[in-house]
Amino acid sequence: MAEIICDGVSAPLPGRCAFYVVKKKRYCKMIVGNGKTFCGEHANADHDSERRRIPCPLDPKHTVFEDSLAKHMKKCNSKDKPKPIYYIKDINAGPIEEEENFQNEVSIADRTKEELDGLIAKMRTAFQGLNAKLHSDILSHPALHEALNDPKNGNFAFKHLRQQASILGHMEALKLLGPDNCYIEFGAGKGKLSHWIHVALQKAENVHFLLVERSSTRFKVDGKHKNTDSTFDRLQVDIQHLDLSKVPFVREKGPPVIAVGKHLCGAATDLALRCLFETNIKNQDEQPPPKRIKLSQGTEDNTSSPPLSREAGEQGELVVSGLSIALCCHHRCDWRHYVGKDFFRERGLGPQEFFAFQRMSSWATCGMSRVARTPKNSQGNANATDEQEEVEHEDSCETIPENFNSTVSAEEREHIGRLCKTLIDHGRLHYLQQKGFKPSLRYYTSRDVSLENVLLTAVPILKS
Repeated sequence: MAEIICDGVSAPLPGRCAFYVVKKKRYCKMIVGNGKTFCGEHANADHDSERRRIPCPLDPKHTVFEDSLAKHMKKCNSKDKPKPIYYIKDINAGPIEEEENFQNEVSIADRTKEELDGLIAKMRTAFQGLNAKLHSDILSHPALHEALNDPKNGNFAFKHLRQQASILGHMEALKLLGPDNCYIEFGAGKGKLSHWIHVALQKAENVHFLLVERSSTRFKVDGKHKNTDSTFDRLQVDIQHLDLSKVPFVREKGPPVIAVGKHLCGAATDLALRCLFETNIKNQDEQPPPKRIKLSQGTEDNTSSPPLSREAGEQGELVVSGLSIALCCHHRCDWRHYVGKDFFRERGLGPQEFFAFQRMSSWATCGMSRVARTPKNSQGNANATDEQEEVEHEDSCETIPENFNSTVSAEEREHIGRLCKTLIDHGRLHYLQQKGFKPSLRYYTSRDVSLENVLLTAVPILKS
């Protein structure tokens, strides 16, 4: 009889739970108590157990022993916590009435080929006068040189290091790496992008980091910097509800802020832009209007300004010195929050077309097989989680009608998907231009590194 290998797939790992997780096609990896076969979460699988587990009333994603429910309810992490001072519900959300007219929008799968052809024609017409082709500009930065050449880093880690190096390279080129700045990482996750910015600015003074992440995150790297001159603060809040003007450090010190993000998903990019540029407008009812620098609409001939100082505005005004955000998941955008509505309307487009283009944008990343994109070797639990999240992001394909799928090649569908992404991004460029910034879109890494490989950057333009 062949020997059973206790590898967590064929059989449970020693000292680990014996419950087989069908979705993950492996056994649970939780450590069990002495003499136990199953972990607490899967104790119901042990029919000999006298204690019964039930779903937690606060979050049914986890379970609790029924006889310990009262004790658990007092300390459950899903229990509502007091809201921080910078939490203002829906402060960055768009007007809700604008989305009420298309709640019953027809899905892409239910459209005829003629309807899809008409939408694609509208999209191509909207590109008239616009540059639909993005330039590739893959950069690097010395701060990541050692890590990029470390053989201990696996393929997955190396892929993300290349992306982070290019983002820092673009920030360096735009003079966005320097002292006396507050870097705000939206959708920070573990905080790795802020970590590398910190490494690049080790000799710089008065550098502060705000890491915005709505979820409680494991394997955070910002804890490694507690004894450094730079300060790291985490804001566990959804961007939709974040009022930056009420964050204590920003309110008291008022530093120029630089926004960064790596794969800021869908509507989160629009919420971040609203968070940066709409806060001052919404606070005008609470205080006299501040004096501001006059900024131009921005042209290619204008030169970008250096980072702005606190003296550029009055007390309480948020001064944005620039941004560098790697975009992601346009199929998760939301018309309500989208900042490019004026851009769409100027081209005869509205929420119905946006809904369709948003869905069709997923065609840009669903043409490649999951196997080809999933690394074979995981470097520990932290990277395994990252890998799963990335595959989920890049594998969200809108169902394609059969009559369209059979007549349009996969390459053409992928091209249409990328055009949809670019059109949505042009709306963001238009918004930033209206705010007096010089924005840019470019490919910052190759598609074999990431299918989501577009970087949005912007710096303010001083009026001459």
